Amino acid sequence: MNIYDTIISSVNDNYGEVFFLYGYGRTGKTFIWRVIHVAIRSKGDIVLTVSLSEISSLLIPGGRTVQSRFAIPINIIENSTCRIKPDDPLAELIVKSKLIIWDKAHMIHKHCFEDVDKSFMDILRISNPRSMNLPFGEKVVVLDGDFRQILLVIPKGTRQDIVHASINSSYFWQFCVRISMT
Repeated sequence: MNIYDTIISSVNDNYGEVFFLYGYGRTGKTFIWRVIHVAIRSKGDIVLTVSLSEISSLLIPGGRTVQSRFAIPINIIENSTCRIKPDDPLAELIVKSKLIIWDKAHMIHKHCFEDVDKSFMDILRISNPRSMNLPFGEKVVVLDGDFRQILLVIPKGTRQDIVHASINSSYFWQFCVRISMT
């Protein structure tokens, strides 16, 4: 209930925060996503739910893969950005959304998050100039994952490469409010 209240309060106050919900399998993360999704959608607001794989995106309401929802390039590099233009219908959807739920975040390269972050700031700066200084352009973003599960795959990468590429090595990790399900 505390997790629900914290996230809903942030959405209602329109206070852009980034949460990382940590919990291993069978702790109720998907249940919380469904309840929060229904609560926000019942008010007529938009929730974008994304996940790493097609299978896991089917488990959450309105789920899509990260690459298809945010137009992330297939070959990600440090300075790449998503292929979303400010006048694109997808940009309008992002502007209108109240919450972004990002499942299986621990398995995604940090450059994906950073690309989405830069793209959101670029899209949202038109409607809110101060969004250029806030993570994800002041959208409420809830990430989840379990670092004890499979981490992201770096072909021929060392342990150090994998750790350096994970989400908790990203610059915005310092802004994440970390919540534990255990």
